[in-house]
Amino acid sequence: MIELDRDILQFSIPEVRHFARFSISFQRTLRIPDDGTDYPLPPGFQNFPLVHVDDSQKNIPSSWVEHGGVILPMYQSEALWINFTGRSYHKRIPERNRVLRFPEYPFAIKVATGKINALTGEPWHESLQKDPQDYMVSTEQPWLDGYCVEKGVVRQFVAVPLGSGYTAEEQLKGEAQHGGLQILAYPMKRKSYERIFPPEEIKDPLSEDLEDHYPVYDDEYYTDSNEMGLAPGGRMRQQIYEDPFGIEEWDLDYKSRCFVHIVNSSRWEKITGKKPPNSPLAAVHYEYYELPWFEYYSEGADAINGSKKLSGLKSFIGTNLASRRPVLHTEEPFSPKNVKKLLFKHPKKNVREGSF
Repeated sequence: MIELDRDILQFSIPEVRHFARFSISFQRTLRIPDDGTDYPLPPGFQNFPLVHVDDSQKNIPSSWVEHGGVILPMYQSEALWINFTGRSYHKRIPERNRVLRFPEYPFAIKVATGKINALTGEPWHESLQKDPQDYMVSTEQPWLDGYCVEKGVVRQFVAVPLGSGYTAEEQLKGEAQHGGLQILAYPMKRKSYERIFPPEEIKDPLSEDLEDHYPVYDDEYYTDSNEMGLAPGGRMRQQIYEDPFGIEEWDLDYKSRCFVHIVNSSRWEKITGKKPPNSPLAAVHYEYYELPWFEYYSEGADAINGSKKLSGLKSFIGTNLASRRPVLHTEEPFSPKNVKKLLFKHPKKNVREGSF
């Protein structure tokens, strides 16, 4: 089951456990320079707005209605990154003045753009693949900023008009058929969760009932196309972590998936009647306001290798230069100053969906 709440997609599989849930948001961010430099991760400054496909059926193609999902607007001068957020679950035991804390429930998550897997470059399919790993684990991977092209390197997700020849889908399949983003999530098997993540008993810090308490962790276009896709942009340092649990621990009998349709600002206003967000910030604004950049490391976790298929794709700027087309947008090279390193230490552990 997927719910849209304040521009956040809430995934849940209550058939497995009532707290088997996590959320996804799409963050607006700077389009980093495509100059061959490996940049740190830029921050997000707000969620992209999302609307239900089912609320906009009069103004969208029939194929979108079949896919279901949500609609997201992007300027061609911006990029996005995907934020994965889990929550722990607490249950009070009043007779013992204790609380059982259950760690966040893990999910195996597949991400594709134009039905091209963002980790492997392979066509969309709904099974999980171990070698090469074509999915991420929600408890290990807080963010995904782009296509995994090398071990520890991704090429940023940047917006381009569908049909322009730039998208990963068009470069690998030779046609602009799907566009958008596709998300698929499988929960961990209940027995596996109970074995790997036994609850922790802690002293009750509050007097009220904690049952079901989930604390939250801390332009325009030179094209006639109003529909958008994603293409590889500049390089940034990001590791995609290996599955530490094993592919056999995921419950393939239950899944939740969402098709995210991407449109430009003009199409968004026609569909929704709402103004699109303000134009995105540029690098000069990031530096002026001293916004942080990030280096994320997960202690004790290994990263997967990049995809040869995806590493062979031309970036947005590279495609323009090769074809001598005008470059619609890029950032000048610069050196981020306010870079924060985040180290994640693994805690000790005992051994409506439419047609795709």
